[in-house]
Amino acid sequence: MTAILGKKLGMTQIFDEKGDMIPVTVVEAGPCCVIQIKTMERDGYESLKIGYLEENKAGRVNRPMKGVFEKAGVKPYRVIREIPATEAKVGEMVTVEIFQKGDRLNVRGISKGKGFQGVMKRHNSSGGPGSHGSMFNRAPGSIGQSSSPSRVWKNLKLPGHMGMEKVTVKNLTVVDIKPEQNIMIVKGAVPGPNGGYLEIMKGK
Repeated sequence: MTAILGKKLGMTQIFDEKGDMIPVTVVEAGPCCVIQIKTMERDGYESLKIGYLEENKAGRVNRPMKGVFEKAGVKPYRVIREIPATEAKVGEMVTVEIFQKGDRLNVRGISKGKGFQGVMKRHNSSGGPGSHGSMFNRAPGSIGQSSSPSRVWKNLKLPGHMGMEKVTVKNLTVVDIKPEQNIMIVKGAVPGPNGGYLEIMKGK
């Protein structure tokens, strides 16, 4: 097993043996339940479908997923993802103990939503002059062309919706594991707000 689902609890700092301060993220990782095993013969690819956080309200589970849970003989789960693994049994529990101190991780989550933003915040544009008389302090400047091709190019960096995108941060280090609390302490920052769901995978 090489992956697990979790939830970002927040950031803090700890000190190592040398007395150096290390910024860390506290993550609640698992326990997760194996709900379904997908095989090459039946599905065309191999993976495991795992669930995280038991769903106590039956009304939140739609009928197709209710059938999946009943077939597996497990309780409904709120967060469901597929991970690239095959060696497991339906109903088996995946815990944070699959990781060890010093492991490298790739953590995937949904970044914080920042709404509609201008080019300076969204694309790190320098903006126009800030002195008296300037008419475009935070504007992108000219975005068009001359008489040829006389249009705005595609994929131009313009104002728009920022954040709420799937982001993967690679090569984070496991600083500590607390199996009795399902807690993992990871060096550095992970995507998303506190309480956001994460996919945690072993790095190569």
